[in-house]
Amino acid sequence: MNNPHTLRRSWYEESARGRLSHLLDADSFTEFLGPERRETSPHLALFDLPRQFDDGIIVGTGRIDSRPVLVAAQEGRFMGGAIGEVHGAKLTGLLRAASKMRRDIVILFDTGGVRLQEANAGELAISEIIRAVLDARSDGVRVIGLLGGRAGCYGGGSLIAGCCSALVISEQGRLSVSGPEVIETNKGVEEFDSRDRALVWRTMGGKHRYLIGGVDAFVEDDIAAFRAGAIAALQRPATLDHAVLEAEQTRLEDRLRHFGHAHDATEIWARLHIEHPGEIPEQDIETFLTTANIHRESADAAR
Repeated sequence: MNNPHTLRRSWYEESARGRLSHLLDADSFTEFLGPERRETSPHLALFDLPRQFDDGIIVGTGRIDSRPVLVAAQEGRFMGGAIGEVHGAKLTGLLRAASKMRRDIVILFDTGGVRLQEANAGELAISEIIRAVLDARSDGVRVIGLLGGRAGCYGGGSLIAGCCSALVISEQGRLSVSGPEVIETNKGVEEFDSRDRALVWRTMGGKHRYLIGGVDAFVEDDIAAFRAGAIAALQRPATLDHAVLEAEQTRLEDRLRHFGHAHDATEIWARLHIEHPGEIPEQDIETFLTTANIHRESADAAR
């Protein structure tokens, strides 16, 4: 029988439950507040919108490479993985449990940000989640984020991701505070054309985020690769103190100073002394990693 962790499965194409079932050790997952509990949004019916019995996020416990972890997986196919009251409460509760149990947590991000129909509740949920992430990290818990889903990781979801101990991303992953449509709506198509997929991935995609040190590991679009990335991330130091925060602040100031006036990702890549920056989007993973690991800005000092 084939080992399920050696079969190639696209992280991008899988559902949240599919990702979890192949990320975790076989038969190790126990779900908290599953669909049978009918914990649905109290707000969506007011807008005559369909509800989902897990409210777009799956939380529970399992093992990765025999290591006990808590896990949360957002379902980007339900309302773009947007975060509302129940969705947020499930993730906050899991993070608080991680603090009490001193157990590392892995979050499978796939979200467009706050659910607009639950704007106030969603914004509060983001704040509560961020607080819970930092509390967990202060208690010595590793909070690992995996990014490579259809919805990307935008808005409040990106702020949560930025507070994690380590991030693993694929080329298909996108990470940005503002999504392409939001930028275009507020600043115009001349500023950012959300239909230009090459521009979107060049600006927000996994390769760019890895090159500028916004994430810690770059993997191919394969669940086994994400599993290996999560295993490696769970070995990283769990420290969160003033020295870590000061190093992160310094790194971000340096990034702004070096790249703040660049008009395109290719200009940033050129400033990283990459010889042919325009070729980055077309490079296969091995070629890209060879280039990136020589020239990228490192996030290690601040993590």
